[in-house]
Amino acid sequence: MKKMLSFLAIVSIIAVSNCTDIPENNDPILGTWVRNRTPSVEDKSEGITKEEWIFNDVYLGRYQSYSGSNLVFYTDFKWSEENGRYTIVYSGTNIETVNVSLEEANSPETLDLQNGDVFATRE
Repeated sequence: MKKMLSFLAIVSIIAVSNCTDIPENNDPILGTWVRNRTPSVEDKSEGITKEEWIFNDVYLGRYQSYSGSNLVFYTDFKWSEENGRYTIVYSGTNIETVNVSLEEANSPETLDLQNGDVFATRE
């Protein structure tokens, strides 16, 4: 009897797990975005020559900064979208939250800050 009950429990779990549907996220921000820098004396981010944001479909991402071809810093971030504005939050770091909008009409596509400056371009 215990074997039959265990078997039914396993079959029930498998049936329920196969019926769940994971919603697909096709947000246009998904992918890799970059910002290249030319080092200057006044630049506070000394040595950083490239920054990269990788957005994935579960509202998370990875931020990486490079000096030449060497990885200098990386962290994870959370992102959200509301009314065409994207918010990027770097939890556990001293990096400020950023609000950007996606400009798909530009070639290449850009993420723009509220003041109109380009934050990053699609790679």
